[in-house]
Amino acid sequence: MEESPPGDGRDSLPIAGLLGRAYAHTTGPVYTAVAAVAPEIRPAHGNVMEHLDHQDGLRLTDLAEASELAPQSVQALVDQLEALGYVERRPDPHDRRAKRIWRTDKARRASQAAADAAHAVDRQLVARLGPAGYAHLRQLLSDVLAVDLHGR
Repeated sequence: MEESPPGDGRDSLPIAGLLGRAYAHTTGPVYTAVAAVAPEIRPAHGNVMEHLDHQDGLRLTDLAEASELAPQSVQALVDQLEALGYVERRPDPHDRRAKRIWRTDKARRASQAAADAAHAVDRQLVARLGPAGYAHLRQLLSDVLAVDLHGR
């Protein structure tokens, strides 16, 4: 494994800093791919789109909880995505007062571009780390996510 060049600062960064840099490094190609098919989408919209990719038809409160954002922030993002034609609100069949957020075909095309780019990043990581190293990285990141850092 190649070591960091001297003086690049990575060796002294706290884990949060390393994870932030790794996140930016690995998501850059994904944002580039999405921008090619959906130029009006901003990275912040990913806070909504990512969760709808996994489960379409969520309520706004579910999106806010999943993204760990304030409901008002998610409301603004959904409003923007709806105005751009990426999501639509539909009545909740179980609660007349609530609406569910669904992706449109336009959103599905952007999601497919994101998924294709993310898989390409994964292939590059496997090539660099080897299959065992890649699996180990995934396990370590899952372990990090399991740590209760918020005292809940």
